[in-house]
Amino acid sequence: MMKKYLKGFFTVIAAAFLFLAVQNISAQEMKNEPKDIVDTAVAAGQFNTLAAALKAAGLIETLKGKGKFTVFAPTDEAFAKLPAGTVEDLLKPENKEKLKAILLYHVVSGQVEAKKVVKLNGKDVKTVQGGMLKVDTSNGVKVNSANVVKTDIKASNGVIHVIDTVLIPAN
Repeated sequence: MMKKYLKGFFTVIAAAFLFLAVQNISAQEMKNEPKDIVDTAVAAGQFNTLAAALKAAGLIETLKGKGKFTVFAPTDEAFAKLPAGTVEDLLKPENKEKLKAILLYHVVSGQVEAKKVVKLNGKDVKTVQGGMLKVDTSNGVKVNSANVVKTDIKASNGVIHVIDTVLIPAN
């Protein structure tokens, strides 16, 4: 009798845990909330160098924070186009401020989606770093010399536009 009781008890407990696990997954899937800019970029799998650079520059918390940002995010391939040794040199602690300036040159305050970017043709857009980006939509979309290859990747705190070239500020 006791064996039968324990077997039934454990079956009920196991079913309860399974039910709770399924409910938790379903609740998370139903929310389907976008991740912040950093987590969205990391999940995409093509911004590993950018993620490492953000960490080295101490900008992870900034881009995980509140506010709305537009990030023109260079892919790993874009970073690979830089002269040999450039990325490694920028990731050194003594170059943190230079790296930070380069990365913030890719960020614009506010959420500027593709439909708004198109309206900026021929205009300059101020970056968080303080420099200006030239927008050209006459043949595709370019920001300075970088082609925008994918737009409007939504994040909880802004939007990401993928670019094929690392932008380097003039100063």
